[in-house]
Amino acid sequence: MGLFDFLKKKEIEEINELKKQLDRYKPISDIENEIVNKNNQLQELISTKETELNSTINNKYSEIKIIEDNFNKIKTDYQNAFETYTKLRKEVGLFESKLDLIEYGIYEPVYDFERSDQYRYEQAHVIDLQKTMISSDQAAICDTNWTVGDSEAKGRAVVNRYKKLMLRAFNGECDVLIAKVKWNNINQMRERMQKLFISINKLGEGFNVYITRPYLDLKRNELILEYEYQSKRQQEKEVLRAAQEELREEEKARREFEQAQKEAEKEEATYQKALEKARKEIELTTGDKHEKLQAQIDKLEQELKEAQEKKERAISMAQQTKRGHVYVISNIGSFGENVFKIGMTRRLEPTERIKELGDASVPFQFDIHAMMFSEEAPTLENELHKAFAEKKVNMFNNRKEFFNVTIEEIEQRVKDIGFNTEFTKLPEAMEYRETMAILEILKKQGVQKTIDEIIAEEFPSNLEQK
Repeated sequence: MGLFDFLKKKEIEEINELKKQLDRYKPISDIENEIVNKNNQLQELISTKETELNSTINNKYSEIKIIEDNFNKIKTDYQNAFETYTKLRKEVGLFESKLDLIEYGIYEPVYDFERSDQYRYEQAHVIDLQKTMISSDQAAICDTNWTVGDSEAKGRAVVNRYKKLMLRAFNGECDVLIAKVKWNNINQMRERMQKLFISINKLGEGFNVYITRPYLDLKRNELILEYEYQSKRQQEKEVLRAAQEELREEEKARREFEQAQKEAEKEEATYQKALEKARKEIELTTGDKHEKLQAQIDKLEQELKEAQEKKERAISMAQQTKRGHVYVISNIGSFGENVFKIGMTRRLEPTERIKELGDASVPFQFDIHAMMFSEEAPTLENELHKAFAEKKVNMFNNRKEFFNVTIEEIEQRVKDIGFNTEFTKLPEAMEYRETMAILEILKKQGVQKTIDEIIAEEFPSNLEQK
């Protein structure tokens, strides 16, 4: 065997050995291939799922975007609609004459003159200023030089006519507002004037013509002056009415004093005459008759003294305007509990004044809780009014003398001032309480009995009085 054959055989053996080794590691190679294949499949699956997921996410994003756009559109539409509603509601409110306006507040006077005629003088001055602004072409102005047919003069004439129309419309509407202003619509009228100002100026936008704000301010002042004039006039009427009532009360008191004085003088003359007669007779008598006449003289002298004191008291009351009675009364049937009237009267018989207060204007009579005579009755009344000023029932009209307090508070204040007066705590309120009782019976018995029958059965004493 040659060298060549030997080498070839050896190579063949090595190759065969390598093949054996290859056959031994072939499963491992197959696994690696499988891993590569599986890995490729997994990557492909992941890629597919990612694509599907991205597609789904994109679709969801698109849906969300559409929903957001719709929501924003609805939100914008709602805001616009709400603004329109608010604007319309406010405009409607300007034309509703109601006391419970949302924006209605306590009016604070602007001018606050002492007399009503001062408002009229100031109002006339404001109207003169308006006329001056119109004549000086400052009430309505135009910022543009218009020409008509290449003529500036014709353009000015057209603009001037337009100004005149706008001012005529504005002044006419303002005059209506001023004529209608009253205590419960001043804020409404001011807002309506402002709205009128804006509306008419919009009509002039085409020609660039508008009414000036200083002219609007003058019109506003005229409106305010008219309102405050009417308020002051009402206050003056109240003061005049109170003064007239006071004069009537004083006149009634004067007549009472005069009548009491006449009656006292008549009694004095009668007793004086009887006394003179008895004194003459006693000089001619003795014994029992003398003693009887002396007792009669003593009695006549006492009655004469009382008549003279009564006359002097009537004269004194007539001469001294500060003497009188301060009373505390209530009417729970008309005004409820813990509402008291604190007033004053100069009548000799103060209860007569209380009876007059319980006339046809209220359904029930007043009950008297206290009646205090004072040499300085107006001062005492004023002290009590000041003490309960923050508890007045009517805060607007100071001449209304009703206060929302307890009887204990009034009694304590009277003691603090220095008066020791007996107070009646519980009001009798007879008519009111019996009315409540009748209503309760009617509620229980229905219409089986008439009111007169119920009164006859339940309140026979009242029926006898009637």
